[in-house]
Amino acid sequence: MDIILSLFDFILHIDKHLAEFLTAYGLWIYAILFLIIFVETGLVVVPFLPGDSLLFAAGALAAVTGALNPALLIALLFVAAVAGDTLNYHIGKATGAKVFASNSKWINQNHLSKTQAFFDKHGGKTVIFARFLPFARTFAPFVAGAGAMNYGKFLAYNVIGGFLWITSFVLLGYFFGNQPVIKDNFTYVIFGIIIISILPVVIAFIKEKLKKSSH
Repeated sequence: MDIILSLFDFILHIDKHLAEFLTAYGLWIYAILFLIIFVETGLVVVPFLPGDSLLFAAGALAAVTGALNPALLIALLFVAAVAGDTLNYHIGKATGAKVFASNSKWINQNHLSKTQAFFDKHGGKTVIFARFLPFARTFAPFVAGAGAMNYGKFLAYNVIGGFLWITSFVLLGYFFGNQPVIKDNFTYVIFGIIIISILPVVIAFIKEKLKKSSH
């Protein structure tokens, strides 16, 4: 429970925590941010790590402090996102069949099944769409690998999705995070980003329930 509360606190006050990291570790914060993005996208067992809010807060930190170069930030985190998805794809290709057949306590089977259903509906573009959906962005490359998607096609979707995701949120944070109304209400902004991120998942869940109840 303490770990969950600590993670929740980190996400909601991510601007303050990143500022503390910058003060304590200096430019090593680039490596910390790289590692978080790489792990969130690369390891299917940690889908709960912050993604959208982290990118927004990193962009805002670059604008507020001037200590981080936004172009370098985007370039490094783009590499982390693409490399993470690539690792996840190959893990899925190597172990996916066993994971789908088993009931592993380390992997949320419900999220896995929902991502598979998303793939069935949207095809390879899921790799792009999933970048903007919490949990799905961690499971999508794994499912792509497990489903033996052509690697060249996956890589193209991976690069496009990674570029759009990293660039959009870092630049949003950079250009708007320094605005007084955003700075003074940063926790609410982060909370809003989380709600907007999970809204498509909630809507899909409601539609599914309504569809089942109508039959």
